[in-house]
Amino acid sequence: MWCGIDLGSRNVKVALLNNDGVRYYKFDTIKFYREHGRLVNGKLQVDLESLLSVEEQIDTVVSTGYGRQTVNLAGARAIPEIKAHVLGAAYATGLTDFTLLDLGGQDSKVALVSGGRMVDFQTNDKCAASTGRYLENMADVLGISTEELSRYHENPVELTSTCAIFGETELIGRVVEGYSTASLAAGVNYTIFKRIRPMLQKLLSPVIVFTGGVAANTALRKIIRRELAVEVRVPPAPQYAGALGCCLAARREGENRG
Repeated sequence: MWCGIDLGSRNVKVALLNNDGVRYYKFDTIKFYREHGRLVNGKLQVDLESLLSVEEQIDTVVSTGYGRQTVNLAGARAIPEIKAHVLGAAYATGLTDFTLLDLGGQDSKVALVSGGRMVDFQTNDKCAASTGRYLENMADVLGISTEELSRYHENPVELTSTCAIFGETELIGRVVEGYSTASLAAGVNYTIFKRIRPMLQKLLSPVIVFTGGVAANTALRKIIRRELAVEVRVPPAPQYAGALGCCLAARREGENRG
């Protein structure tokens, strides 16, 4: 059994892989650290077999994610996020040539994959304006759920702010001006696209594999498809692509060791 852990900013995602297939688990990040981990000699100790209620011993653990830079998970080898997401996306879709788009809670990543190998990538973790956190905040301003927000892409209101904080102020101003919720929500979704478009255009291919929690935004998928004239494919359980990629790296490491 192999384990992959994606230490996300909002949630910790775990994937377990064995000969019977893959299983996924999700934990709130703060609760995960508080309730399931303890710091020993500067490393986070987690009893994974007990936490995941598995009787079989876990052979190899590989971790990645937003927290891998600050949290040293005992017994786990850390790999870069972009590598983990590429591995997970390729496995889940069976593709060897594609552009990876991963939009998580607090960062965005784009990678070009050719012949099954990543040949170039770009990341943006300096601003939350093209992430799930931004969408949650803007949905709160509009008084709707992120699920409802993700339905709208027609007749978008022009929103020009490139900052997540100032974007909220601009959106409130548009609400005061009397625009409909549908047009405002469409405008929010278009702002996400405008912020990731330069990265996508630089590493564009005919197929974009969309992973991360924001991949659930159907409006953004439609906008990308329409504006860039590409196929947009969302693999099963897109938010677990990083954890799955870690699982695959763990399996490879275990097999090489064996």
